[in-house]
Formats: sequence, structure tokens, C-alpha cells
Amino acid sequence: MGMEDETRDFLVLIVNTIALILIWMIANVLIGIYFGLAFFNKMPDWKNILYYLFFILTLYLLIRRTRKKWKF
Repeated sequence: MGMEDETRDFLVLIVNTIALILIWMIANVLIGIYFGLAFFNKMPDWKNILYYLFFILTLYLLIRRTRKKWKF
């Protein structure tokens, strides 16, 4: 009485996608808020700019990977 293979594969895909997005969000919150790189003092520092470039690049890669995985 096990689960069908297609259903199991679909649920694993959902769980993997959610886990990947949560890990990405946790990492960006940690880097941005905990280390203070998401906030500007008066003007953006080179560290802030590097953080936001990293944020945008990883968001693009995350979306690209997720869309590629979800194409059947």
C-alpha cells in the first residue's frame, strides 16, 4: 500500500522547491539583516552594493532553476 511513483515524485519536487527557496531566504536574511548589509548609513557602501548584486544574481539563478525543474 505505497504511494504511486508519479505522486511521490511530484511531492518530492514540491518539498525540494520549498526547501530551496527557504534556504535562499534564510541565507539572505542572515547576510542582509544580521550582518547589516541590507541597510545604508547615509550612502551605500561597496559592501551594500555587493550584497544587492549577490541578492539579484542568486534570485535570478533560483528562479531559473525552479522554472527548469518544474517543466515536465
